[in-house]
Amino acid sequence: MKGCSFRRPGLGVLGRLSGWALAWGMFCGAAQAEPLRVAGNFPVDHSSSVAMAQFKQDVEKAGGGALQLELYPAMKLGSAKDNVDQVRGGAIFMTWIPPAYLSAGIPELSALSIPFAFADRQAAFRVVDGKVGHLLADKLAAKGLVLLGFMELGPRQLTSGPRPIRSLADLQGLKLRLQPDEIHMATFRALGAQPVAIDVKELYGALESGAVEAQENPFSVIRQRNLDKVQKYLANTSHFFDFILLLANRKQFDALRPEQQKIVREAAAKAVYAQRIAAAAEDIGAIVELANRGMVLEPVRPSFRADLRRATQGVVDSVRQKAGAQLVDAVLNPGS
Repeated sequence: MKGCSFRRPGLGVLGRLSGWALAWGMFCGAAQAEPLRVAGNFPVDHSSSVAMAQFKQDVEKAGGGALQLELYPAMKLGSAKDNVDQVRGGAIFMTWIPPAYLSAGIPELSALSIPFAFADRQAAFRVVDGKVGHLLADKLAAKGLVLLGFMELGPRQLTSGPRPIRSLADLQGLKLRLQPDEIHMATFRALGAQPVAIDVKELYGALESGAVEAQENPFSVIRQRNLDKVQKYLANTSHFFDFILLLANRKQFDALRPEQQKIVREAAAKAVYAQRIAAAAEDIGAIVELANRGMVLEPVRPSFRADLRRATQGVVDSVRQKAGAQLVDAVLNPGS
């Protein structure tokens, strides 16, 4: 029987239900539950949005129609910050979001923002799939959120309009857009830039108007948001490795039956696995396309990368104060 679902009524309602009506309600539900809304800020063709479209199909198929999802990518339900607030408040069931948009209320997430912490994506995933991921899941649960996995947003790169970025001198006084994460801001203050927190929804307009001169994002986001039209130079600094957190409202998740929770978790794990593979390929393809569009890639020299590392060493102490020594140590020494 397609679409059967049951939501437990209140005790007063139970007392008034006849035996046959209660049995029918438990079996099939008087009416199908409303679809659960899932929203994100990434473009429809981003690997995370593609993975979430598959997630929706997998959940609905495994749930036999009892679980229905409505998917809203590409900021259809508001900005990244809006989506976080909507999940916290229960207006939507799930979102997929970079940790920077949660770090103000959950400071432990800043442990993922240590500059130059991960040598490559494999190292990054070993960290979040292990002890660090479990610790962060506990912190998120305490804030009413269920962590269902870490997708890849990827290494973040610098772009600039007025001049190429080849040395620390080129960063001095540069008006640079960042995500709203205090550790991100502290990192670029240490590098001499003038960071400004702007939601990605307003990023293109801010670059076009000259409100900011530069920004940082993974290659794939730079391509998909057409930032090459308002930025000329690209430097592969890889200063942060960024993730996408797949999050659900805890009350709504806990209200699902155990077998439904299992369906959601298994579909999420499948989506995370597929997205990570797609993201790596997407990253390479984006570099080629951006070059074909006319962006000037300025490869970061080893001496410049060493300068960047030295200039941001003090940021680790800031992360320890904000996120806690336990988490920072677990990120920097995952094998210990």
